[in-house]
Amino acid sequence: MARRAVQTSGGNEDRESSRRIGVLKALWPFMRPYRGMILAALAALTLTAGVSLSLPLAVRRVVDNFRITDAALLNQYFTAAMVMAALLAFGTGLRYALVTKLGERVVADIRKAVFDRIIGMSPAFFERIMTGEVLSRITTDTTLIQSVLGSSASVALRNLLIFAGGLVLMLLTSAKLTALVLLIVPAVIVPILFLGRRLRAISKENQDWIAASSGNAGEALGAVQTVQAFTHEDLSRQHFAEMTETAYDVSRRRIQTRAWLTVIVIFLVFAGVVGVLWIGANDVRFGDMSEGALVQFVIYAVMVAGSVAALSEIWSELQRAAGATERLVELLQAEDSVTDPMSAQTLPEPVRGELRFDNVSFTYPSRPDVSALDRVDLTIHPGETVAFVGPSGAGKTTIIQMIQRFYDPQSGEVRLDGVPLNALSRQDFRRHVAMVPQDPVIFAATARDNIRFGRPDATDAEVEAAARAAAAHDFIMKLPEGYDAYVGERGVMLSGGQKQRIAIARAILRDAPVLLLDEATSALDAESERLVQAAFEDLSRDRTTIVVAHRLATVKQADRIVVMDQGRIVAVGSHDSLVAEGGLYARLARLQFTDGAAVA
Repeated sequence: MARRAVQTSGGNEDRESSRRIGVLKALWPFMRPYRGMILAALAALTLTAGVSLSLPLAVRRVVDNFRITDAALLNQYFTAAMVMAALLAFGTGLRYALVTKLGERVVADIRKAVFDRIIGMSPAFFERIMTGEVLSRITTDTTLIQSVLGSSASVALRNLLIFAGGLVLMLLTSAKLTALVLLIVPAVIVPILFLGRRLRAISKENQDWIAASSGNAGEALGAVQTVQAFTHEDLSRQHFAEMTETAYDVSRRRIQTRAWLTVIVIFLVFAGVVGVLWIGANDVRFGDMSEGALVQFVIYAVMVAGSVAALSEIWSELQRAAGATERLVELLQAEDSVTDPMSAQTLPEPVRGELRFDNVSFTYPSRPDVSALDRVDLTIHPGETVAFVGPSGAGKTTIIQMIQRFYDPQSGEVRLDGVPLNALSRQDFRRHVAMVPQDPVIFAATARDNIRFGRPDATDAEVEAAARAAAAHDFIMKLPEGYDAYVGERGVMLSGGQKQRIAIARAILRDAPVLLLDEATSALDAESERLVQAAFEDLSRDRTTIVVAHRLATVKQADRIVVMDQGRIVAVGSHDSLVAEGGLYARLARLQFTDGAAVA
């Protein structure tokens, strides 16, 4: 996993978009709806910058007239200073409120946009990226962007205004001293450009390692029971520690680079200011400049120097935000191998549930050399129960995934009621499909909510009826709060069989014309299996049912049994006819019903 993260980082560094801060313009579509807030923040920012630049003028007036005898005029000067301080405080507070709100709002929109995009991606997408990495981008990377939008960007603009305005006012105060100050600028810009590019690359690598470590932790914690069962706790700790330490080492290099950049810039800037101040002091001594003018110039010089130093620090923050933005843009612009057509067709009503495979061939993107389905031709009639059997890797589950259009075949078509699935909106036809997977997914919610996931608008009575049909009602009622009992993350409070019955109840509640059962009874005990099988028999009478099973006892009553091997259909028929034919099915039946062994 460590090697994988390094390769990802190296590839990203070579992309042109990671070499320029301009990638931040990708944030503009998310900021555009809040133009009014942006303009108000800019107005407040301009006000504070203007007031800040006016303060040295007031200081010069006071210094040059320090020995003034008119008390009223002196009071006016200090009253004006108090008014300017009040304006500065008000403008700063307003700017903070507006930009912070803007940052929170834009980041919330980005998170929603990324999640909206990712939740609809096909399984092929998640073969290329870990879920933990996606979560890291949604959390860690958006936090960086929030920091920039909610603070750094406005501070950068304010310092730019102060730099530009201060430079102009320095020139008006003393052209000679300003020219000397400008000689320092090239010495400051060179390290910013040189170290800034290095800092950008290190920041991107740092974010990649953080994402990789998050993915590693998410994977281990998601399978914590398996990790503990195989006593891999120490190995998992070691892997996570290695990746975390690598992320820390990269972060340390980033911090060192940024620290050197800050040291160099601040030293050069303030060394120049001291040198200019020395020359200005001599001008005052020889009467070429007033004390107030020198004080005014020094204040402006300090303000300009401070703005340059602040911009050098903010620049590194912008570099990190650019890397984070690029990673989020990758998700937002990720190409999916399965997409909806521009002009989707609609299924004829009512949906009958006829499924047809027309010469379908398919290989998984991660295993392009292994044929998962090889020229499959099959028609499943409405209301028919068809079972798919065969050894592991024969293509049974791939059939299920094709029906749900999680993948598109490389050749051939899958049709529902005569309409190709790739001509339909996935949301449209999946509403007519209910699924019970081999590994049931249980959400961190109540038992009732987990069943209602099949049909969110179902009533409590309908939820309980589905639970009864799935032989789940009795064990649910024994939970501390019955249907309102919290079942824990991934259903940790339930046994394997209980999880599966919850998933079956969910599919029953969906009441779809096409029912997919992928080893749906594999985790049930004999009594529960008998009860659920009876429920399935009632449920499958009016709908097309696809059953995938290793245990042949669960498919004997199917209308047809399709025998698969190495992605091909090798036989089709009833249980009795297939046993009589001999071949693969007869061998599997003999192993299970005669020897009692499990199919490999």
